[in-house]
Amino acid sequence: MSSRDKILSAVKMNQPEQVALPSLDGLRGAMPATLDAYRKVLESLGGSLFEISDEKEIPALLAQHYPELKRVIAATSGERSWIHEDPHTLEDVDMAVIRGQWAVAENGAVWVTEEEAPVRVLPFICQHLAIVISRERILATMHDAYEKIGLPLTGFGVFIAGPSKTADIEQSLVLGAHGAKSLVVFAL
Repeated sequence: MSSRDKILSAVKMNQPEQVALPSLDGLRGAMPATLDAYRKVLESLGGSLFEISDEKEIPALLAQHYPELKRVIAATSGERSWIHEDPHTLEDVDMAVIRGQWAVAENGAVWVTEEEAPVRVLPFICQHLAIVISRERILATMHDAYEKIGLPLTGFGVFIAGPSKTADIEQSLVLGAHGAKSLVVFAL
């Protein structure tokens, strides 16, 4: 028996007993799963929220609040020729509009998978990010979100919360340091 096999055998023989995981119910807190609770946290992070009744309202709201936009990619539309582009060609995207699966009131995050962002770099390389979420898909806590997500069936998933920011550089707040400079959520 080699030294490696001896070590692995010794580790295998000295495993602790398996015990049930502790209940996390006491950690859930009292955060409501409401649009108002989500909005309050999102806005405290520097994001903004618009209530809409139809996705057709989005272009007019973007034109009003972001008049400087030149290149807008809407992953919510049927036009998806950009998916097959080299991801490097997306570096000039001013605004990306994608869907989110779940929003979390506790921390303002939105769960996005490769279903909603088929080019993984899109939500991070764009200057501004817009996420469309259904009001019925707002959850109170991350515990609730992980229960809903379960084991993702896609190869990629990420929680996105608020615009990218850091205050590490000479104690100055920098927006867009490693992602979008702004985040707007459209609640359907």
